[in-house]
Amino acid sequence: MTRVALAAACCGALLGQAALAQAPAAQMPAGFGPDPALPEPSRTLLPTVNIAPAEPWPPGTRPLAAPGLAVAAYADALAHPRWIHVLPNGDVLVAESNKPDKGGSTGLRAAVMKYKMKKAGAGVPSADRITLLRGVGPDGKALTRTVFLDKLHSPFGMALVGDKLYVANADALLRFPYRSGQTSIKVAGVKVLALPAGRNHHWTKNVVASPDGKKLYISVGSNSNVAEHGMAEEKGRAAIWEFDPASGKARVFATGLRNPVGMAFQPESKVLWTSVNERDELGNDLVPDYMTSVRDGGFYGWPYSYFGRHVDPRVKPPRPDLVAKALVPDYALGAHTASLGLAFYDGDLLPALRNGALVGQHGSWNRVPHAGYKLIHVPFADGKPNGPPRDILTGFLGPRERAYGRPVGVAVDKAGAILLADDVGNIIWRVTPAGKQILH
Repeated sequence: MTRVALAAACCGALLGQAALAQAPAAQMPAGFGPDPALPEPSRTLLPTVNIAPAEPWPPGTRPLAAPGLAVAAYADALAHPRWIHVLPNGDVLVAESNKPDKGGSTGLRAAVMKYKMKKAGAGVPSADRITLLRGVGPDGKALTRTVFLDKLHSPFGMALVGDKLYVANADALLRFPYRSGQTSIKVAGVKVLALPAGRNHHWTKNVVASPDGKKLYISVGSNSNVAEHGMAEEKGRAAIWEFDPASGKARVFATGLRNPVGMAFQPESKVLWTSVNERDELGNDLVPDYMTSVRDGGFYGWPYSYFGRHVDPRVKPPRPDLVAKALVPDYALGAHTASLGLAFYDGDLLPALRNGALVGQHGSWNRVPHAGYKLIHVPFADGKPNGPPRDILTGFLGPRERAYGRPVGVAVDKAGAILLADDVGNIIWRVTPAGKQILH
């Protein structure tokens, strides 16, 4: 970073810090927090469908940033960017990906879902690649863009351990050799762990490394809403796996997590956290998505119960023995918000956000009114959530409830700016202190 950029960063950080610190105290929104009020289930003959049709961002428009912050397009014209990983040298990897063409559900319900996803902007083919972005120009955009890896199979999570890059495809964890500064990898990846695939109702597979790099954690979503295909279809799913690269052995680390997508280690406690998308068709305000610390051997309820021991009567046969063990999640994130992205802010550029959770809320398609469609920050203290969420980016829903964008993966770049993947706008957004150019 140049001296001018460094000075700008310091000044901008103070502005951003002041604006965020002076924001009025807010009450906990309904459906959020460690102890949300949960209504009685409300089931209808036909499920609620309320899709926000996807439309391009109008020229000159962008999301609305919180006071003291600014947002710019770091990269655009991408192909359904879903996840972001920042390498130690500052290069940014972006997984351009979507649901695999094969292995999905079949029948009328699947056909209806396919139509809904296409309307919502999620019906595009998977690019099956990872793109590398480097640097920041005067216009805020990446200076260079290269294809880093291609011919993958619906890639999502990425983790670098030493000189080994791990990529989580929809059906396997792959390992690639990596050298700092390289802009592409041409060799084939080595399959180190097969992951549950087949029907792949939830196809995304994420991977993160432990702080010491000795273990990898892989998230695998359920194969259904509430096990309507039977529990045999859910073997190894709705879970987070632990993988030991040294021995090649894997084990289930935690279960009962319907669709754990985001994973990150909290900087103060060094504990693994995950963001989980909960079940549908119990009403507008059930069940809240959540983020939670993940206990070794912990069971979080799915499919038999939700948010602890609230029994879901749709699941047969019931399992009161498992419900009695169900852990209560740490923090609810609102019903049907589709809270996918999760990263802890560990930079110096925006100290008011330090150690808190950044959550990319993809947005609802089955709730009236819509929920999510924003990037939020949840403050932490002593390794635990400490207060209501704050909006960092909003404005993804335009007039007539059209979706200009849908937030997914979130990361912090080397300069301390926030990066957000928008898979409908096909953009990576970059959040910095207002009024200052921040380079890295």
